[in-house]
Amino acid sequence: MRILILIAAMTLGACAGEPPVNRSSSTPLSVASIETEPYLGHWFEQARLPNSFERDCVAATADYALRDDGLISVRNVCTKEDGGQSDVSGRARLVGVPGEGKLEVSFFGPFWGDYWVLERAPDYSWSIVGEPEGRYLWILTRSETISAEQRADFARRLQSLGYQTDALYWRPVSG
Repeated sequence: MRILILIAAMTLGACAGEPPVNRSSSTPLSVASIETEPYLGHWFEQARLPNSFERDCVAATADYALRDDGLISVRNVCTKEDGGQSDVSGRARLVGVPGEGKLEVSFFGPFWGDYWVLERAPDYSWSIVGEPEGRYLWILTRSETISAEQRADFARRLQSLGYQTDALYWRPVSG
């Protein structure tokens, strides 16, 4: 039954239409180089562009792990305002030039979406993820919270990539 509800929700979300493009630059997005192993593990979503599949989400995490078939398992957990949680599992695959931060993710059957690592910290402590059209964007960190200074730095980075940061949903700032 849970799978049927998930399929119905994803189908309705797909019918909701494309999200608005929140990137004003026509310059193609750069892509960071990544090594798979350091990128794996637990991430906290610090900010995102609004999207239909995280509409009621106030905090989210993502977990990436290597699968036996060479793909990457993806598990996203969303905490809702009422304290409830929802989670969805999928898979990711590397695409493009080896070592390039271009991946595709799939949470439903044969349908794949772009997941590009646009920037990342040298120590993999944070990552900015988007897709080529500028419709989706996430800031992920290894730390559950970020400071106001870190938030301002991320906003500057996003603006340099051509994103309109006023549309972002930010996790509450600490410190």
